[in-house]
Amino acid sequence: MYAIIQTGGKQVRVAEGDIIRTDLVDLEAGADVTFDQVVLASSGDDVKVGAPTLQGATVTGTVLRQAKDKKILVFRYKPKKRVRKLNGHRQRFAEVKITKISL
Repeated sequence: MYAIIQTGGKQVRVAEGDIIRTDLVDLEAGADVTFDQVVLASSGDDVKVGAPTLQGATVTGTVLRQAKDKKILVFRYKPKKRVRKLNGHRQRFAEVKITKISL
């Protein structure tokens, strides 16, 4: 059984026991999180597609940790003008372990 959920503007394929990275969730580590925007759900040969989401379908998970990703350097410059700008960015994320898919 698997499902496709929408979280943080992205769609992610999940199954029970999977560990996924999502955008930051405002919950402590160990707390349960519920994703209610389920786009597609499949169990064997039975596939249900939502328009745009499935009514009453939820995916439940547990927040394992919240951290920051690797640093990305953003460098902008204008040639021959002595204009340079260097920025760094670390995207925050949450690791979630999927515990239950309910239709």
